[in-house]
Amino acid sequence: MHCYADVHGSLPAAAIYSSDGKPLLSWRVALLPYIERKHLYDQFHLDEPWDSPHNLALLPQMPTIFDHFHGRATREPHTTYYRVFVGPGAAFEGPVGVSLKDFKDGTSSTFLIVEAGDAAPWTQPDELPFDPKGPLPTLGGYFQEGFLAALADGSVRMVSMKTPEEAIRGAITRSGGEMVSLDVP
Repeated sequence: MHCYADVHGSLPAAAIYSSDGKPLLSWRVALLPYIERKHLYDQFHLDEPWDSPHNLALLPQMPTIFDHFHGRATREPHTTYYRVFVGPGAAFEGPVGVSLKDFKDGTSSTFLIVEAGDAAPWTQPDELPFDPKGPLPTLGGYFQEGFLAALADGSVRMVSMKTPEEAIRGAITRSGGEMVSLDVP
């Protein structure tokens, strides 16, 4: 994510979009050149959806970086639990990537990527919807005690399932003004 931001001046959008604003491919595809998989990126038809016959044939080439680091098995092959929140105030909001300079709450307390409770095909632009007033999606599941989260500063940590929902919501937003502590007292 940071390599992408260094080159483009912002994080990738949550999806690669069509000219008419339809999400076609996941942010994970946009990152391929920055995780030493440009040869795979170049094979995608970026103007076609993730499940077009051509792009679907690339699904089995999922980079291992999108596998759970403990090998948590997904029910379907070529799927990942690593997803992002999309919605008002989240790190991923709309069809344009956000600059890390726009993380007014601080990059060390804002989620970029989390371990979701449900997996999605790695190329599918199916992320975790965030509604500040709605319920949170299920997170984690491999570890009973918590879920993995990559923060905007580049660190990765285990977030306890005992973390108050208010803190989780605060970590989802990049500029909500919350004083977030992901540590459980």
